Amino acid sequence: MIDTKIRGGLHHIAIEVTDMDRSIEFYRGLLGLRLTERHEADEIPQIPVALAFLRADNNHHDLVLAHNPNKKYRKKSSADETEGLSGFHHFAFEMENRDAWLAQIEKVKEQGLEIVRGPIVHSPFHPRGEGSWGENESFYVLDPDGHRIEIFCDMGVVENDGSFTDAYGKKIEGAMAVEI
Repeated sequence: MIDTKIRGGLHHIAIEVTDMDRSIEFYRGLLGLRLTERHEADEIPQIPVALAFLRADNNHHDLVLAHNPNKKYRKKSSADETEGLSGFHHFAFEMENRDAWLAQIEKVKEQGLEIVRGPIVHSPFHPRGEGSWGENESFYVLDPDGHRIEIFCDMGVVENDGSFTDAYGKKIEGAMAVEI
């Protein structure tokens, strides 16, 4: 039987944006992403949206920006919090280490961006943990279209026996995965 398990987890996300140029500049400025390719809507008849492929390192793309020139975009409203179509809650970028993460916090502040949550330690087990889950340290900002972005470091690991290990290799006592 062929193993159908995914390799390495989530690879990239594509998000819809209202202004392609503004969004490209935002992600370049915030995270240093680089533009791999940019295509106008209808270059290929089956793709009626403009696309920009951005990368952090050597992947072809880590983030795809999509813009539909035929769509009338509206600003988010307070009603969107309690009614409407489903969407995604947030997406995340991992910093190389805690020092890089701390430097990213300073960069965000220098750019005048609002940190909408954090900095926090997601953990009910860590001494500085605020009780939530995930075993990582993070903060959240919004992009120009209101997409919530988590920037994090030091993600915990689930071992083969279901136990958790922190980013430094220390077993987290009392923590177990629901499924092994």
